Amino acid sequence: MEGWDPNTKSTLTQIPLLTTKAGPRDGAAWTQRLKEEYRALIAYTQMNKSKDNDWFRISAANPEGTRWTGKCWYVHNLLKYEFDLQFDIPVTYPATAPELELPELDGKTQKMYRGGKICLTVHFKPLWAKNCPRFGIAHALCLGLAPWLAAEIPILVDSGMIKHKDDATSSNES
Repeated sequence: MEGWDPNTKSTLTQIPLLTTKAGPRDGAAWTQRLKEEYRALIAYTQMNKSKDNDWFRISAANPEGTRWTGKCWYVHNLLKYEFDLQFDIPVTYPATAPELELPELDGKTQKMYRGGKICLTVHFKPLWAKNCPRFGIAHALCLGLAPWLAAEIPILVDSGMIKHKDDATSSNES
């Protein structure tokens, strides 16, 4: 954690670490891992809300907890930009981090793979590998998606690649 800003360190230390090393194929151990994932997500969400930094909503899209969907948003120039968020838990989880997807941004930035998967290879994947199995979904959002949004959304807005929903509505009405 050396080299990180104090805010990131503080946030990360408040997200509970996970202990169960289990993936979707591991039966009862996966159920235990999912409980830990939910505890960490709840803690991270509550912490964000208490700091007036609420920026995502996700939930498991299937009973097995292998598909997740939701919304994330970023405020730029006092305007809120909201995006669909989705990802699947890899069968090799937790050794392999989930690939976070923002489908509506597909093709709008070079820091994204086909299907709207955000690029996390250089900075995040080594960190995930070093902290396996202690990191989970909440950590992927905190250390993967949050910095990606902070780096990319202002550029996409300023370049005109994405428009605020109010701008898009008014230009469609003209």
